[in-house]
Amino acid sequence: MNPVRPQDVVEQALAASTADEQVTFVVESSEANLRWASNSLTTNGVMRSRRVVVVSFVDGGTGMAAGTVARTGRPDVAELVAASEQAARDAGPAEDAVPLVAEAPPGSGPWDAEAAETSIGVFAELAPALGEAFGAARDRDELLFGFAEHSMTTTYLGTSTGLRLRHDQPTGRVELNGKTADHGRSVWAGAGTRDFADVSMGALAGEVARKLDWAQRRVDLPAGRYETLLPPSALADLMVYAYWTMEARDADEGRNVYARAGGGNRIGERLAALPLTLRSDPFEPGLEACPFQVVAGSSGAASVFDNGMATPAVDWISGGVLGELIRPRAWALRTTAPATAAVDNLVLELPEATASLDDMVASTDRGLLLTTLWYIREVDPQTLLLTGLTRDGVFLVEGGEVVGSVNNFRFNESPVDLLGRITEAGRTERTLPREWSDWFTRAAMPTVRVPDFHMSSVSPAS
Repeated sequence: MNPVRPQDVVEQALAASTADEQVTFVVESSEANLRWASNSLTTNGVMRSRRVVVVSFVDGGTGMAAGTVARTGRPDVAELVAASEQAARDAGPAEDAVPLVAEAPPGSGPWDAEAAETSIGVFAELAPALGEAFGAARDRDELLFGFAEHSMTTTYLGTSTGLRLRHDQPTGRVELNGKTADHGRSVWAGAGTRDFADVSMGALAGEVARKLDWAQRRVDLPAGRYETLLPPSALADLMVYAYWTMEARDADEGRNVYARAGGGNRIGERLAALPLTLRSDPFEPGLEACPFQVVAGSSGAASVFDNGMATPAVDWISGGVLGELIRPRAWALRTTAPATAAVDNLVLELPEATASLDDMVASTDRGLLLTTLWYIREVDPQTLLLTGLTRDGVFLVEGGEVVGSVNNFRFNESPVDLLGRITEAGRTERTLPREWSDWFTRAAMPTVRVPDFHMSSVSPAS
């Protein structure tokens, strides 16, 4: 336990400052987890941690410089502040220097409240249902593996301009992997959540059992372009990558897929054939995220000078047209464009779409149904060409029914190019981006149909 309250650590750091300006934030975290393998719980536990970050700003006469130092646990606050100030003095003038944020954004929590905590009790309903799933899997001679994690993170951010901001962030996920006894077939189901109240272990186990049943028949197919149904998790992994690369400066300077040929960016251009909307909103029900910036180090997507800046809702793509890019205040001033902050959630939707994944399978004459993607890597930033592998279930659909499993593939696709080739999108639902779930869990996506998804080669991965 930490006897000094996180709010007091922030105040001590600000009081110890001899720099021109300072930002300090403390991140108080607790995490509970369950893990299981071969139809049996293996470990469970609860952890707590604290991270203290001090960003000092020093004007050495040639411009404002910034220095960041972070410590975990219970650091010596005076030493931490001194180290941060020395880091600022050692750094050159910051390219992204602007006056610190002085106006408090909406949505901050009460500063004096205690940090939120989780406990193993968050799994009170999931654990018994998991035991029932183990029994059902044994009866089918199948094995279940996986984990459930829940964390509560409270961030206290204070600045020398007078901001005192607080945010509680619950984050949960569960992943369930099913295998046959000989490990010859493997499938996956997962979910993201705030509190596990909306997670049905029975439904996840049923999804795993259905996919293992589909996989009883094996069909080998060559590489090529296939009509493909991308379920929400697989689509989320691609769209998250498209989101992470939405940096306005890179686009304005011709370095990413959002750069316009001949100069400038592609804002105003149609990217999607369907009237799809890609958006973020810190107050999106079920996907709530921090409504202000918390930044330890500057990048093309965020600036330490923007700590405390509001992160309002934004439509990145609206009606299929690129509407906005991520733009810190310093770059916004240089380009006379609005400052736009990234939000820690992402939603893709097609207005009035209602089709479920099963509906879209039923309307498929012949095609592939994916489960998840993994080992996604960027090949070409200017087209955002990505490569990766399919994982834990590629299925063949014929005549509106799943008729068997297919070998895995390596794919080569650009999510931005993909937007222009989607011919059908179903209803949007909360999903877990499996590849990026260590960093990004708050997403809602539809199932989409792509008539010519590029499976570039057959993968030996199982």
